[in-house]
Amino acid sequence: MPSQPSSHWVFGYGSLIWRPGFVFERAERALLRGVHRRLCIYSHLHRGTAERPGLVFGLERGGACVGMAFKIAESDWDEVRDYLRAREQVTMVYVETHRPAKLANGEIVETLTFVADPHHPQYAGRLSLEEQFALVDGAVGEAGSNIEYVINTARHLKEMGIADRQVQALAAMIASKHAPAENQSAAG
Repeated sequence: MPSQPSSHWVFGYGSLIWRPGFVFERAERALLRGVHRRLCIYSHLHRGTAERPGLVFGLERGGACVGMAFKIAESDWDEVRDYLRAREQVTMVYVETHRPAKLANGEIVETLTFVADPHHPQYAGRLSLEEQFALVDGAVGEAGSNIEYVINTARHLKEMGIADRQVQALAAMIASKHAPAENQSAAG
């Protein structure tokens, strides 16, 4: 059944999954084709600083991404869109676009989606897990630690049954470095 013309949807693939920050009517698992999730954006504000950048997720060309589609009421749309632009477009590192996403029930909905701009100076591109870890480990911005961002995203993806090997591998690297210190302090 096609979505109503007055319905608005937002596609989330990173922190929007676990901290949307806006009012929504429904949240549905969704598939977005033609892009994939990657830690490919240097964060100079939310999860790092200009002096000590962190990394945040972006959507890059190719593949597919399973995330969350949020249905927004017509009466809330302007406020939600403005909120998302303020949150996601501080440095204009994303391209705001509309893309079709397939919900778990097979319904196709048009979603507001923020895709990484590969020409932006904050675009990090494809980094190895070791390079990602070096940037994430110890980076902190206005929204908190970069480690927390990656771990929360990894945990929520896993809870949703979304297999993202890169995110889970980085979360495992973080856990292997930081868990022993926590275990030692708990034992001491």
